[in-house]
Amino acid sequence: MSAGEEWVVEAFGCDAARLADPSALGALVDDLVAALALRPVAPALWHAFPAPGGVTGLVLLAESHLALHTFPEHGSICVNLFCCVPRPAWDWTMGLARHLAAADVRVRRLDRRYAPAAVPLGA
Repeated sequence: MSAGEEWVVEAFGCDAARLADPSALGALVDDLVAALALRPVAPALWHAFPAPGGVTGLVLLAESHLALHTFPEHGSICVNLFCCVPRPAWDWTMGLARHLAAADVRVRRLDRRYAPAAVPLGA
């Protein structure tokens, strides 16, 4: 049965200046793309909000998508990465600490199935 993977990640205690800086977030995206051999189908799209300056980013991938939204006023970021095929593990805690100085990273990894489990005959 085909399956993909989805990561829902929340990080807290991040550096507010980096959370408001599209180039700092772009470096994070570039790191994820390279480490997981993701294939963007277009350049990343960024939207910077007025003060307190959160940023939303979206990368359309051949594998699906990578989306993130930052909250500098709370020192936090929310990341969603969905891949239609399994990918190697990425150290979210270390990566977000390195790129954003995150102090607390919470990761939920979900298996995504594309069809229901087979029902045995006669059931």
